[in-house]
Amino acid sequence: MACTQEAPLFRELAEQTEGSPSLQERPIRFVNIRETGGWSKDARGATPKMAALLAAAALPDPDPVPEVVFRSAGRALVIGGAAETERAAAMLDDKLDVSILLSQHGGALAQAHNHAVHAGAVRAMRGWLGAFEVEWESTNPIDLDLCTRCNACIEACPESAIGFDYQIDLDRCRDHRDCVRVCEAAGAIDFARAPRTDTERYDLVLDLREAPAFDRPAPPQGYFHVPPQAAPQRLFDAVLELRELTGEFDKPTFFRYERRLCAHSRNELTGCTACLDVCSAHAIASERTTTGGVRVEPHLCVGCGACTTVCPSGAMTYAYPDAADLGRRIRTLVGTYRRAGGRDAALLVHSGGAGAALIGELGRLARTDASVHGVPARVLPLEVWHTASVGLDLWLSALAYGASQVLVLLTDEEAPDYRAALADQAAQAEAILEGLGLGAGHVRLVDVRDARGLDAALRLAAAPALEREATFAVMKDKRGTLELGLSHLMACAPAVPESIALPPRGAPFGNVVVDTQACTLCLACVGACPASALVDNPDQPQLRFIEKNCVQCGLCAGTCPENAITLQPRLWLADEGRARKQSRVLNEQAPYRCISCGKPFGTVKAIETMLTRLAGHSMFQGEAARRLKMCNDCRVVDMFSNPNETRITDI
Repeated sequence: MACTQEAPLFRELAEQTEGSPSLQERPIRFVNIRETGGWSKDARGATPKMAALLAAAALPDPDPVPEVVFRSAGRALVIGGAAETERAAAMLDDKLDVSILLSQHGGALAQAHNHAVHAGAVRAMRGWLGAFEVEWESTNPIDLDLCTRCNACIEACPESAIGFDYQIDLDRCRDHRDCVRVCEAAGAIDFARAPRTDTERYDLVLDLREAPAFDRPAPPQGYFHVPPQAAPQRLFDAVLELRELTGEFDKPTFFRYERRLCAHSRNELTGCTACLDVCSAHAIASERTTTGGVRVEPHLCVGCGACTTVCPSGAMTYAYPDAADLGRRIRTLVGTYRRAGGRDAALLVHSGGAGAALIGELGRLARTDASVHGVPARVLPLEVWHTASVGLDLWLSALAYGASQVLVLLTDEEAPDYRAALADQAAQAEAILEGLGLGAGHVRLVDVRDARGLDAALRLAAAPALEREATFAVMKDKRGTLELGLSHLMACAPAVPESIALPPRGAPFGNVVVDTQACTLCLACVGACPASALVDNPDQPQLRFIEKNCVQCGLCAGTCPENAITLQPRLWLADEGRARKQSRVLNEQAPYRCISCGKPFGTVKAIETMLTRLAGHSMFQGEAARRLKMCNDCRVVDMFSNPNETRITDI
């Protein structure tokens, strides 16, 4: 239904219509064609766009994925000064079990013990909604559990070092200990008490300090930071959210991870760190094991999908919706638009939050302000959970399906690392398209903050679209989709060059250059390569390379003991792209033959290098040095044929 304004009414009518299927059996889908197309100066020519939006809305929902469950009993911790924590706690305590942690001096605690109160400096905080662990160190001589808040210590202190927050300012205290004397009955004050570290678990945290406990763009769910200088509305909004966070909550597992494809590490050496560098939630950590790889904490993942966009190997993929589902949506949008007579389609990728709100605002503004154009008829909005979840494979697929351009709408939602990652991906796309002679300006980042800025940004000239639409379907395998997209782009290119140089940041393709003078063909790089781009030849000493498989992770270069390997980001298209799919020799050497039996083992260069390096070693002289020129079998036979000689069993 092309009316979102009256969605509640239509749902109610459907439920009341006798004999109609239930909304669970056949849900009604609503699509906004008013702000996105009808309210613009192109309204008369927006019919192809409306057809495309309706066709995409009719597609089935994505396949369900496993869910991540959060459980909160409503145990909340409010951190900050006395006055602000008491005020916030008062707004929460009818719904939550609230505790206070005083992290600074000043203000006044309420006389009544309405909440558990602690004092100290936060040393660590970790966790997520329903499972926060907070560690703090307390040095205050006043035990706030024992303190009756009678104020006798405040009156007795000659330096006024004790405030109504019942904290002692030790810089002002002069050891009179009058406070200890007047508190003798309660026994709450003890200057001899050693600093104490406490650790408690909470379901929710409201942090009212200047600096947040989580210094990251996407803090864990259940954690709210409201600095002292923030507008009162911000605290009010946080309180409203906190009050509703009791019970059980779930969210989709947004990612899939294939460890066997991961190019992060091998044998405790680090290669690709793209996903760790871009994750704004710090949900990804390196696995310090011999098998390597990364570990993702699903409770911390916010579903931005940036890790899947920058992953060169396809080890990390977006799960909800997956690439195949999103590709089907893109193909439906662009294909329907073209078949309905539309030209020069521009796919506008935007988030369902700030991005969708900004597009709606532009549509409403165009209705009332004659100077505003509105969303052009050729611009097809594609709503995603987060703009960072869509990258090079889907962008090139959209262009192959016939889109003139792909526009990515950036708002305040995108963290700096996301913007950098998307810019790197856009640079890769533009380098490939320009290298194929298909022109520039096909992939652009639209970075705006208001409706008028978006209006101006969307009034851009169209780039030339491909004359022939692709027929392939987007695959769940990212590398496979890239290959299909590249094949179609090459088929439509006016001329295919032998090679296209790619920007080094985020390059998903490239060459490995081997210094044959330094390489000893030890083949350590073959064992380190996670993508089977580097392979050996079991029949003769050779290092072979399949460029199509290379993800430019750098593990081979980091593993090579001779520093003989460098990376060369490029898209090699010789022989119309067939050459990059075939194995080619990077280095080969003559085999070294055993001096005893003549069987080949190792290479001449490797054995000569080993002999040179061990020439001065006391354990490899005489017969021991001669055995280095033998194969394993002959070496063992020779050692046991000389029983009076000192044996060296580990050569």
